[in-house]
Amino acid sequence: MQALLLGLDLVGTFVFALSGATAGVRRRLDLFGVLVLSFAASSSGGIARDVLIGAVPPAAISDWRYLAVSLLAGVITFRWSAVIERLRNPVRIFDAAGLALFAVAGTHKALASGLDPAMAALLGMLTGIGGGIARDLLLAQVPMVLQAELYAIAALAGATVVVVGSLLSAPLGVAMMLGAALCFGLRVMAVWRGWRLPTARPPQTPTTPVDNARDT
Repeated sequence: MQALLLGLDLVGTFVFALSGATAGVRRRLDLFGVLVLSFAASSSGGIARDVLIGAVPPAAISDWRYLAVSLLAGVITFRWSAVIERLRNPVRIFDAAGLALFAVAGTHKALASGLDPAMAALLGMLTGIGGGIARDLLLAQVPMVLQAELYAIAALAGATVVVVGSLLSAPLGVAMMLGAALCFGLRVMAVWRGWRLPTARPPQTPTTPVDNARDT
């Protein structure tokens, strides 16, 4: 089981690193900038999770494999970005895969540390969305999670499946696969079908006779 969790973490690290590196290549960053984005996108969520549950130093900076995987993904993307770009909307595809893997792995690690199930699901969601937030902030963009798309909701749905499976004493591997599939499916469908949450609408300032007179 430890090998399964480590594998999920490393695969999630790789695909999130591809997401960050692809975004950096699209912004025409140099090699160092692409590698920074690949590491930030792949590690920020896991670092936040480990710090919050007291698992310090975080695995992303205490285990060389996480850094090696993220840098490998960055170099691959920098060198063969044209191949990756052939995928339809690669950043969002890789991002959806990383979101799903990190959400379920983060939820299980939170449960294993003794967190309440509801808090474990929220921490799993944070693990999934943290990398995307760091990537977007470094690129001076409004994070995708704040733009009404089904992003955090998808991560929370996958995390909830893992929590429910734990409460029902279901096999961990099955619960994690179902949770990851649900999260990935929701995210991809949201991109494909344009599913969005309601957006805030600022109140309209009523016009006054003076304003109308100025307009004329």
